[in-house]
Amino acid sequence: MTTAVEPRRRLGVTVHPGLVRHGGVLAVLLIIGTFTALRSDVFLTGPNLLNVSRQIAVVAVLAAGLTLLMTAGGIDFSLGAIAAVTHGVTAQLITAGAADWLAVTLAVGLGALIGLVNGTVVTLFRVTPFVATLASSTILSGAALLIIEGQSISIGEHLAGLGFGEVFGVIPALVVIAVVVCLAIGCVMRWTAFGRNAFAIGGNERAARLSGIPVVRTKLLLYTLGGLLAGLGGVMLVARLGAASPGTGGLHLELTVVAAVVIGGTALHGGSGTLVGTILGVLLLGVVANSLNLLQINPYYQDIALGAVLMVAAVANHLRSRRH
Repeated sequence: MTTAVEPRRRLGVTVHPGLVRHGGVLAVLLIIGTFTALRSDVFLTGPNLLNVSRQIAVVAVLAAGLTLLMTAGGIDFSLGAIAAVTHGVTAQLITAGAADWLAVTLAVGLGALIGLVNGTVVTLFRVTPFVATLASSTILSGAALLIIEGQSISIGEHLAGLGFGEVFGVIPALVVIAVVVCLAIGCVMRWTAFGRNAFAIGGNERAARLSGIPVVRTKLLLYTLGGLLAGLGGVMLVARLGAASPGTGGLHLELTVVAAVVIGGTALHGGSGTLVGTILGVLLLGVVANSLNLLQINPYYQDIALGAVLMVAAVANHLRSRRH
């Protein structure tokens, strides 16, 4: 479980521990942003920044739930596939004549149900989270294609207010949802018994159980919450794209979410995590992808860049845990 850390002193200057912990990510983000701004006049324009914010909103929602789960020592590699399924379900329900609110509610509920199933397999049947959720991801990826029958399904103007609407005429609605979700998860992690229980379980599950913490119930709720947010992410995807299409969500989205959380400093073994770091990780990956597009670099390098960043972050995470 994380504990309060006194500010460090460097050369007589007090340095906040949060700055020390996330200084590397901030530095890389600033370097890439500055380089891109110097090479492209489009990078710092309003339309481009709004576009980037809409693109990373879905990743932020999924990453927030995964951060809380990983602090408890869990992992879920099916979040991207859950989003793929729910974005297809939302589109099919809307085209079948269902009201928008009903389609959204059913899709988010389906995501929560899938998360509960994953949690049940992990906790009650004691299957390794990596194996259980990877198997679930494979099943759901096939189901997502079956739901839309391998074709794009347009929803017309439905959910346009969510996908393209703005609050106060400035802030995209998708970004508002992402901010609300991140703030809620951040408050849970920082100020609630549930959040403290998650940290305790990730730090030492056996000790947490002996101290009276309901380990199984907490894990079930964490996986359910992760699935619910993935379902919400699927709705956000179909709203932003205006259609459900093959290849949306899935493994690439999941890897991006995991990379963002790991880059942000959440320990792979549990017991330590910060939502601020996750948000910085989401921003970094969004800026990297946008920079590659603006600089007209071969899109295949995006996957290479994502994998390289994830590898470096995982190594840094391991070295940090050994040092502590």
